Formats: sequence, structure tokens, C-alpha cells
Amino acid sequence: MSVVIDPAFDPVPSLGHSTSVSISSGPATDAAAAAVFVSSEGGLPEGLGDLDRAALEAAGFAGGKNQTLVLPGAPMRVLVGTGANGIEDDAQLRDAVAAFTRAAKESSRIAVDLTELLDSGEWDAGVAVQAAVEGAVLARYRYDALKGDPKTVALEELMLQLGEEHEEDAAFGVERALILTRTAGIARDLANTPPRHLSAVKLAEVAERLAPEFGLEVEVFDRAALMELGCGGLLGVNAGSVEEPRMIKLSYRPADPEGHLALIGKGIMYDSGGISLKPSNAMHAAMKFDMMGAAAVLSSMTALRDLGATTAVTGWLMCTDNMPSGSATKLGDVLTIRGGKTVEVKNTDAEGRLVMADGLVLATEETSVGGRRPDAIVDIATLTGAAMMALGTRTAVMLANDDAIAEQLQEAADATDENIWRFPLDHRYRDQLKSNVADLSNIGGQYAGAILAGLFLNEFVDGTPWGHLDIAGTMQAESDDLWRTVGSTGFGARLLAEFAAAFEVPAADGAEA
Repeated sequence: MSVVIDPAFDPVPSLGHSTSVSISSGPATDAAAAAVFVSSEGGLPEGLGDLDRAALEAAGFAGGKNQTLVLPGAPMRVLVGTGANGIEDDAQLRDAVAAFTRAAKESSRIAVDLTELLDSGEWDAGVAVQAAVEGAVLARYRYDALKGDPKTVALEELMLQLGEEHEEDAAFGVERALILTRTAGIARDLANTPPRHLSAVKLAEVAERLAPEFGLEVEVFDRAALMELGCGGLLGVNAGSVEEPRMIKLSYRPADPEGHLALIGKGIMYDSGGISLKPSNAMHAAMKFDMMGAAAVLSSMTALRDLGATTAVTGWLMCTDNMPSGSATKLGDVLTIRGGKTVEVKNTDAEGRLVMADGLVLATEETSVGGRRPDAIVDIATLTGAAMMALGTRTAVMLANDDAIAEQLQEAADATDENIWRFPLDHRYRDQLKSNVADLSNIGGQYAGAILAGLFLNEFVDGTPWGHLDIAGTMQAESDDLWRTVGSTGFGARLLAEFAAAFEVPAADGAEA
């Protein structure tokens, strides 16, 4: 029985709108708002008339990083502070343009002059333009699909000024930015959708709709198929729900692939905690975001063809909700994961690792590319509160059994400014996962929860080079924060797309140091 209340509802409304980006060597003449970058030291940019630093400071503007001051006029000018050293890297440029875009939130046509930045000779035009476009488009995102009278002004056009010699590289940067912001928009849309509007069944329908549009193949597994496969982790978590589970397999197959990568996404459409019921607080209300791992995998794979990825990628989305009921999995129950390993459930709120275990095993068995198993597996999940307690809401936990995979994930995180920090896969804690009645228990002791979760997942990769991203802390923004819009951040979507597009098969000796 399905309880989706609006079958016609579109969970990816942002695909219906795209921002136009224009490039010119001259100033934009029809922009409603223009950015003016101002450092906190040195001379002021030209064109500010009689304004001096004393006047700006009297208005509360000192040029601190991402500080803004709106000057009325046609076009409206928005001063954006860049700190003492100016804009030094793409992350800072993305932030500065996002700050400008937020300050000009009522303007549908905005302009950014990158001439001085690029004339310094210290920037790659493609990188700079990509960062600027991402900052603007991501900052203007707003989830208002369920509002009767949305107030958001769509960003119709972003006008970039730069020298003619940079136009070719700039066009490449624009193309990549629009692909990646579309990717993030899909992830944000899916995660922001209320759970009664987006069940596992509905997400499978979304995947079936998007797959052919973006060069993907899709296969959907219902409860009966999952039983036949022996996916006891996913079925055990689903046992308390009236909604059917779904496993969604996505395949990207370029001509003559140079490697094979598997991506596993946790898709808990709503996590009540099951019998181990969560307290009714703000975090419980945020549990519609517990499917962000699956959203990140799905959305990242929509970018692969357009980014020219040469690696074959198989995605596994492990989707269900986790609900309490008379049929729900109980504490002390033992589940049999795909492949035969048994797990004692000591806490039903440690459910993500159970559904991921099935996906990891299936990934290790996949031989559809060249007759061999994947060269690497990466999973992504809103997995542990311990990750949030350790690193807060701006940095995700990364664990890996292979240094080369860890390094490639770090490079993708640096490129997207989706921060990650590697934790040790400390096998000294492995004994905490022992069970008296099964091969493993699904939780360990009181401490090192993020590491213990990683150790649990590592049990199911069969020695394949593997990386794990725990995005529990970074899954949402409680208020607008530069290019991170309130609600789902879409964290991991751009990161995985960049990672897969640049993926290199790790050497055989790349194991964790």
C-alpha cells in the first residue's frame, strides 16, 4: 500500500529552470545588479564616485570577506568584501559571487566583472568562471515547489565580463558549472521533498524518468526481487513500513571504458529510528534528508555523460523508510545480508549500514564491465551522529581502505569546496562489532561511532579499494549560508561527479598505510 499523497508531484522541479550565462569583453549594460569586489585594504575600485573608506565604514562596510553593501542605482551595485588579500582561490571566488547573488536576491539579471582577476595572470579562466557560475546559481536555488505563492526571483541571466583572450576557456568553465549546478539542484530537490511526497517507489520512478535523459540505464528491484537476491539488510529495515523498498541500479557505460567504479547511496526516505525511536526534536524532523546519499549518487550520475567521463560507473541506491510497527525488526533480531553474513541488530536506528551492506556486496559481484569486478567502490551516507559531533556541519567524514581512493576523493572535495576529513580505519576497534549470536553486530561501543560504522561497511567490500563518505553533519543548512541554501545542501553530488569524471584506477599496492 502506498501513501504518496500526490502521485503527479514532480520531485525535481529545478530541472524546469536554467540560468543563462553570457560572456563578454565589455561591461553589461542591461544588468539589474553588478558586483564590485572591494578588499579591506588599499585603494578602492574605480566607479564609486565620492565614496571613500570613511564613508563605507560609516555605512558598516569594512571590506571583510563576503560582507556586502548595496548601493542603489541602475544598475544596483553590490560591494562585496574580499578581505585583506583579495580573492585567492576558486572557493573564495565561489563564496564572493554567492554573497553578491544573495544581496541582489530581487534581481533576475546580474553581472560580475572578472577582468581584473584574470588579468593578474594567476588564474585559469575556466576554473574562475566555473566557480563564479556555481556561486551564483547555487546561491539562488530555493525549494518552493510546495508553496502556493513562491517569492523567489529566478536567476534568469548571469553576465560575466572578461578579456577576449579568455573566452574559449571561459566557455568551458560555464559548461562544466551548469552541469554541476544542475547536478546539485537535483540532489537538493530530492532531499528537500517531504517523505510523504517521495517514497522509495517514487524515487525509483524518478530514476526511470531521468536515466534515459542523461545516458543511463536503470533497473529497479522490488520487494520480491530483493527477497530473491537475499538482501536481508534492506528487507529487515523495511519490515516495519507499509511502503515497499526499492533497490535502484544505475549504469553508465561509455565506449571503451578505462575502468569501473561502483557508487553506493543510502536511501532511507525517512528515518524514525524504528523500534529504537528517535526523540521528537529538530533532528528527527530533518530525517527526510536521510536519503541524501542515494540522491547524491543518482544526481552525480546524471552529470557523467556531459562531463565526458571515461570510467564505467554502476550506482546502487538502497531505498526504504525505517518505521516502527508490529512487524518492524526488533532489537536482538538477526538479519542475513546478501552473501550470507549475519548481523545482530542491537539498535534499529543504526539502519543505514544494514541497507548499505547489501549494496556493497552486490557491487563486489558486478562483472558487467570487462568481466571483472569494480576497480573501486565508494559509498555515501548520512550515517552517524558521531560524524556531526566530531566535525560539525561543514565537513564530512571520509574513511578508506586505499590511499589512492582517499586522495582522489580529497581532490574532488577540494575542487567543489565540499570539505571532507579522513578518519583512520582503526581495526583495533573491530572487536566491538562482535556478536554472541551472529557474525557481526550493527553497533559497537559508546565511542568512535563514525569509525565503527566504517569498519562495519569494510566487512562487505571483499578487499576492493573502497572509500566511505559520512555526510550526516553536512546534509543540511539551517539557514542560508553563501552558496549553501537553507534545507538540503546537496552535499556529495558535485563531489562524486568530479571524482567519477577524473577517476583513475588505483594501483594494486594502494592499500591504506
